[in-house]
Amino acid sequence: MRRVIPFVIFAIVIVLFFGLWQVFGPTVKNPEEKFLYIPTSSTFKSVTDSLQKNEHISSLFWFNQISKYAEYQQNIKPGKYKIEDGSSLYTLVKKLRSGAQEPVNLVITKLRTKEDLAKRIDRFFEVDSLTAINFLNNKDSLIEFEVDSNTVLTAVIPNTYTYNWTTSIKDIFQLLYKEEVKFWNDDRLTKARRLGLTPKEVYTLASIVEEETNKTDDKGKIASVYLNRLKKNMRLGADPTVKFAMRDFGLKRIYHKHLKYDAPHNTYLYSGLPPGPICTPSIKTIDAVLDAPSTDYLFFVARADFSGYSDFATNYQQHLLYAKAYQTALDSLIRAKQQKDSL
Repeated sequence: MRRVIPFVIFAIVIVLFFGLWQVFGPTVKNPEEKFLYIPTSSTFKSVTDSLQKNEHISSLFWFNQISKYAEYQQNIKPGKYKIEDGSSLYTLVKKLRSGAQEPVNLVITKLRTKEDLAKRIDRFFEVDSLTAINFLNNKDSLIEFEVDSNTVLTAVIPNTYTYNWTTSIKDIFQLLYKEEVKFWNDDRLTKARRLGLTPKEVYTLASIVEEETNKTDDKGKIASVYLNRLKKNMRLGADPTVKFAMRDFGLKRIYHKHLKYDAPHNTYLYSGLPPGPICTPSIKTIDAVLDAPSTDYLFFVARADFSGYSDFATNYQQHLLYAKAYQTALDSLIRAKQQKDSL
């Protein structure tokens, strides 16, 4: 009996240390740094199934025991969680029980359509693209944000926005709207009024300028062309609006047949600004519109040197000379490329 007692004590100590190791030791695995996604309405079993499937835990027994003690089984919190490789089961359950989600950054640069925004939301959040686009098209959902299905993107100022993965589409848009309100400070509102435009109209004009050029120092002058046309009740005749109307953003050249495409965004057919933006312009472009210089320019065309800059004209005759030079250069470039490809 005396020989058995030490053995029993030793066995108890081993079991105790084994249990402590399983609970507090670095047994959680995540070498590929995968995130654990727990959808809304998940059950405890679906959580454990996901943990096992991704081989984050090796012992379901100990995970169940800790979860039971922490009352996690009845308190599943959906979200996106960062699983630390080498952490303990105790730390893992504590994180899941507290709902300590990993922040999600929604980075918005240039988007062209509501569908693009919906797809981006689908990519980074639990919200699917169908739910998102239904919200963006629903006038009843949008009315509190002072936009409609045409102007909805005017509430989207390109920036980085931080949320949780489980954030609803309404709450996602709520933060976008709050940032838009902050963006239109007194200085920008005053400049917009001087132009005779509302913030949404400035945004819409900036979206056209954004699509017209990548050259920052040309943006103000291009904006001045369109502002002058608006004052004279001339149609804007902006090629990017034709691409948007046709939803064909790969068009390299706009031909006469394209100009006849009947859609409200086609500024060759319809006067004034289009009913909404054709992309989400950068803050620099919006400010370039607000700070547009006073000019007499009514026309512009890409320079014949393909530098990306534009030649500006105050009358149609001068514009035709610039346009002809560019067309001739473009035709020569295309012929040269065709000859090279045929060799």
